[in-house]
Amino acid sequence: MTEPTCSDRRFPPALADVARVEFDYGEEGEGVDFEPYDAFDSAEETTEWLRNWTGNHELDGGVYRVFGQDGTGGLAAIWCARPGRPISEQPVVFMGSEGECGVVAANLSDFLWVLADGFGPMEAALDKEREARHDAALANLAERHATTPRRSAREIITEAQDEFATFADDLDELCR
Repeated sequence: MTEPTCSDRRFPPALADVARVEFDYGEEGEGVDFEPYDAFDSAEETTEWLRNWTGNHELDGGVYRVFGQDGTGGLAAIWCARPGRPISEQPVVFMGSEGECGVVAANLSDFLWVLADGFGPMEAALDKEREARHDAALANLAERHATTPRRSAREIITEAQDEFATFADDLDELCR
């Protein structure tokens, strides 16, 4: 089977495996606030959500593949920011229910390592002080699917946020 590109909506096997994981929120937010989906939201759902999130009803959500949420309704998505490249090479982003947003990882493989260090999309994008909380089951999942070398979540997140430094500002410009 060929790898999905951003021109289609096939769900990557790595995300299908993540969808089978039950994330533990823990006491006082010490766990991971992430509810993965077993398929991408439809293009229509994504467009409707992006229009509501930005207040800009002219937008098309076609550059996002939403694959999970946090408990407040903030969404995790693959952002098709690299034209012509497969989904696995696109950055993972988080867009919170209250307008907060951030880059989580530069690609799907790195996202798996972020999960293995105990960061969900919201925690990775927004919690600069969070410490790693190694998860053996997610590390095994990452070892099966990842094509990038294991690095710390903080290193992965910092590199991705540096590479896509204007993500939040670019989204803000779309808001009405």
